[in-house]
Amino acid sequence: MAEDKDMSFFGHIGELRGHLIRSILAIVIAAVVVGFNINWIMDHIFFGPTRNDFPTFKLVNEFSQWVLGEDSITLPDEFPVRVQRLYQQFNVMMAVSIFGGVVAAFPYIVWELWRFISPALHPNERKNSIFIINSVWILFMTGVLCGYFLILPFAVNFGVIFKISDIIIPLYDLSDYTTLFLQVVLGMGVVFLFPVLIYFLTNIGILNPKFMKTYRRHAIVLIMVVAAIITPADVLSMIMAALPLLLLYEFSIVMCGYTYKKVQKRDANSKAVQKS
Repeated sequence: MAEDKDMSFFGHIGELRGHLIRSILAIVIAAVVVGFNINWIMDHIFFGPTRNDFPTFKLVNEFSQWVLGEDSITLPDEFPVRVQRLYQQFNVMMAVSIFGGVVAAFPYIVWELWRFISPALHPNERKNSIFIINSVWILFMTGVLCGYFLILPFAVNFGVIFKISDIIIPLYDLSDYTTLFLQVVLGMGVVFLFPVLIYFLTNIGILNPKFMKTYRRHAIVLIMVVAAIITPADVLSMIMAALPLLLLYEFSIVMCGYTYKKVQKRDANSKAVQKS
């Protein structure tokens, strides 16, 4: 342990390089697995939100049948996708493979990060860091699932049913759908890491619960802006994205209060030790 703490700057750089190489290898291996199964993934996962049998649509329609006696969401039987460029399918395969590799390897990447920083931590800090490290990948995965099952289906539904003329025949561009997919799913995964950011800012004394409560209205406006950036232009998708983010902000206030009390207690103990 002492050797790790006394390691030189270049020693730390070498150690970090090893963790980065292993993380990149994990992403590459996971991306290769996704690439070898790209046909099944595209048919069942990537284009899943474009079909009526998608779990979100089935759940909404079951509730609608119970309340209204009819389905509230009915997509066309076909989702015609066109390709305009020669290597467009290859580029989409690479994008989906890399994205799938990052998502699949994310828990391992976080674990490698913890392995790098843990030798420099005290035993008590190491216990807390295990909780934080696990929270990082759990929150990221929760955000990805939220984007995939909660927001993307309604964004697709709005884009499909919205018409300005019956003369127009819909032909959806593969790259446009890919951008929408990655924007929503990856965007929600990143945004769900907000509580971790709040924890670190509170831990170093920049944030406190009073500040977060005072500027709650400003935060709501910012959340709506972020939801508008993540989702397409329709209001329903923006609201569906904003709701979990609002709940996340309220959860962050509670976590900020808990962390702030621990910081104050730690500072009080350190001052008492210095006086003695």
